[in-house]
Amino acid sequence: MKPLELTDTNFADTVKTSPMMLVDFWAAWCGPCRQFAPVFDQAAAKHPQVIFGKVNTETQQGLAAAAQITSIPTLMAFKEGIMVHSQPGALDANRLDALIAALEELDMDEVRTRMQQKATSSVG
Repeated sequence: MKPLELTDTNFADTVKTSPMMLVDFWAAWCGPCRQFAPVFDQAAAKHPQVIFGKVNTETQQGLAAAAQITSIPTLMAFKEGIMVHSQPGALDANRLDALIAALEELDMDEVRTRMQQKATSSVG
């Protein structure tokens, strides 16, 4: 499946409704982004259980700013609507597959518990 083009109008809803999602923040002028693009596209075809999306940081500057993107490419992973991974730099196919496997194994109940504990401890 081809990655979705994400914009400020569809980003939040797509993240909320996707069980697992990878987002590539990129720009056409970026050499590492162009190198990573075919790896990302091949992973999208190989892993139909994952939603793949791309954000063009040139045309979606507000979205990139809201996501605090300071380096491209940046890969973000969301599971059950929660950002669980953010990493600048291009990955090779093996590292991307390993990330997807780790995301599939991630216990979201544990993630939510840790988030709640962190929020509770920062309030006091």
